Amino acid sequence: MKKCLWTFACLAAAFGIASSGYADKRAYVWTYEYMTMPKGMAEVEYYLTLEVPDTAESEVNIWKHWVEFEYGITDRWDVSMYQMWRQENAASDSVFGYDGFKIRTRYRFGERGKYFLDPELYFEYIGDDDLSKPGVGEMKLILAKDIGNFNISYNQIFKVVLEDEGDTEHEYAVGINYGFLPSFRFGIESKGNYTEDEYAVGPTISWADSKFWASLGAVFGLNERTDDVQARLIVGIPF
Repeated sequence: MKKCLWTFACLAAAFGIASSGYADKRAYVWTYEYMTMPKGMAEVEYYLTLEVPDTAESEVNIWKHWVEFEYGITDRWDVSMYQMWRQENAASDSVFGYDGFKIRTRYRFGERGKYFLDPELYFEYIGDDDLSKPGVGEMKLILAKDIGNFNISYNQIFKVVLEDEGDTEHEYAVGINYGFLPSFRFGIESKGNYTEDEYAVGPTISWADSKFWASLGAVFGLNERTDDVQARLIVGIPF
């Protein structure tokens, strides 16, 4: 387990050394805020995720690598595509390979502060690396509120396997953070799955300036059904 977290920390530090964007900067790593890419702007984002189901067997873990390209169609509507890879490590061997793709769009209603809660809709198609398998549809209702330097965001998530009588799941992600500086925010996130009775919580930090942003967070399982540790680093470069 220590080796996994040390590797993750070194990668996070390496990205942090780079020069630092305000385009679609993320203050959370699992929770989406009230934000879309501005019209005509684009961004490349890299996600590195570590999942450790049981810290007592830390050599059994999963690393996920996602690359996202995002583009603003209007100031309140954007689209993006992800390419995904996955490495599964066990005590005896490891397997690395392509893990599929995602296509996503988001739409904001009005400008920040227009309503009591800022509402946004998120739609996503998740395709398997085996195209003969059914894809997964995902919808998020994003609700957010800014109170001074505090931000509170909640995502209600609905997932369905796109086939006859496909499985459905209800998930959530929620976060609260505080901006200590214009570029630096610290917060707490929780994520989980109501359907599978999985719940986790942990800290998140983020940094951003005009050329680069990065967010790093970890959550820890609250019951035996949830992975013991999940950690994620997201780096965004707008252009």
